[in-house]
Amino acid sequence: MFIGVVLGYLFPGIKTLFDSLSVGSTNIPLAIGLILMMYPPLAKVDYSLLPKAFQDKKSMFLSLFLNWVLGPLLMFGLAVLFLKDQPDYMVGLILIGLARCIAMVIVWNDLAGGNREYGALLIALNSIFQVISYSFYAWIFINILPSKLGIGNFDIHVPMSEVTQSVVIYLGIPFLAGFLSRKILVQSKGITWYNTKFVPVISPITLYALLFTIVLMFSLKGDKILELPFDVLKVAIPLILYFVIMFFMSFFINKSMKVAYDKNASISFTATGNNFELAIAVAIAVYGIHSAQAFAGVIGPLVEVPVLILLVKASQKLKY
Repeated sequence: MFIGVVLGYLFPGIKTLFDSLSVGSTNIPLAIGLILMMYPPLAKVDYSLLPKAFQDKKSMFLSLFLNWVLGPLLMFGLAVLFLKDQPDYMVGLILIGLARCIAMVIVWNDLAGGNREYGALLIALNSIFQVISYSFYAWIFINILPSKLGIGNFDIHVPMSEVTQSVVIYLGIPFLAGFLSRKILVQSKGITWYNTKFVPVISPITLYALLFTIVLMFSLKGDKILELPFDVLKVAIPLILYFVIMFFMSFFINKSMKVAYDKNASISFTATGNNFELAIAVAIAVYGIHSAQAFAGVIGPLVEVPVLILLVKASQKLKY
């Protein structure tokens, strides 16, 4: 993070260079970093076990409840509590809360020792729900609820194309690559070769790509962080509270329901993480690239990465 901020500050040309490597609201180097980061965990998934994972109705219900009821409501409450006097930042934070994680959660799940097959299933479900319901959720949480509560009247229309594009890029590509790698190589080389030769070679890619992604994100937005440190703090505080509260609430609810640790980790990190790529893309599409809403969206991953790494350590300590 420090290296990224320093690079962005000392070499402002880096930001111009990487900004030029964007198609619409998608930054190509960032997308490559995220895809590479997610490919190894998805290549390790035994897809033949997915139907079995789908049979656990209790865990499925818990995941859907945490992701699509509790998570959005918690982020909405924190956004209103901390940022109702700055409605642009408040809306940006709500957009983050509505974008359920389909990307980096794969890494957190893998590092915490979560169930890969179950994690892949939950992410696929989140993707489907996201395409179907994100626009409707945005209408409810940004147009209807603030008006009913007397906070303000915000007219927002979320383009369905932005939601679909996010799901295709950040889940579809690495999911397909991981599935085809496993299917083709297991058939040609055998499962033993795949697990003992191929998997150890690709595994380090995740952490290298994660480090690259963090440095890139901070170098692209390092100037804004230095220009508006107090605004960063205003957005960061409710985000930190959200991640911490959401994780521990999810973890202990699942534990009280006798959910096994590996599934608990998958559910908890899926519920805690957010699809910041989608939130940023929507904020840019609706409000513009230099808007306060987009700036709030950018703070999301900058806070999420270090906090979720610490929560991975917490999850390992709480393992049962």
